[in-house]
Amino acid sequence: MNRHPIPFEKWNVALVSLVGHLIFDGEIKHGGCVYTNRSLALLKHVAACMQTIYPFAPKRYESLPGVHKIGYHNVELNDFFKSKAKELIVKIKCMERELQRSFLRAFFDDEGSVYFIGKRRAIRGYQHNAKMLHLVQHLLRNFSIESKVDSKYNEVTITRRENILQFAQEINFSKGLRINGNRSNSIWKESLEKRELLRRALASYE
Repeated sequence: MNRHPIPFEKWNVALVSLVGHLIFDGEIKHGGCVYTNRSLALLKHVAACMQTIYPFAPKRYESLPGVHKIGYHNVELNDFFKSKAKELIVKIKCMERELQRSFLRAFFDDEGSVYFIGKRRAIRGYQHNAKMLHLVQHLLRNFSIESKVDSKYNEVTITRRENILQFAQEINFSKGLRINGNRSNSIWKESLEKRELLRRALASYE
């Protein structure tokens, strides 16, 4: 079909975000790559970032009720994005702050949550790859955000007001990204934006 990815050498915010999302909530496999999420805002964002590399419309699926996928089925994308994912993980520590911020936001958008019950407040990010958790912890320190890695529960956790406030100011979650208020175990019973939940958590300190 004469459809090829457009190679690049220089990273920018959109490219870091794209490859980050494919690492965290995506799949890079032989037939191409797929990104899965409940958030239509994130799906739209990933599709927009992909246009600079592969300017063709994705296939769209709903694998489970409310869970959507966008797929780019081209075998060339497998080798291309596998190579770029490895490159990004190796180089991100030395990249400029704006690119590190983009990587961290992709991580917390895909893997993160705001824990806010009573006086217990935390930002959590889940990932089964312990090396990735320690990489995230390292990058957070570059923004003066202290965190803890818990290998038992496969998470990096940010606690204490000063760290949570710094996260809100430096990283935060993407606009339009919401929690699923329809879950039976939902505490809030409404689909709040994660940014709003984070704001409420910080306001509760006052």
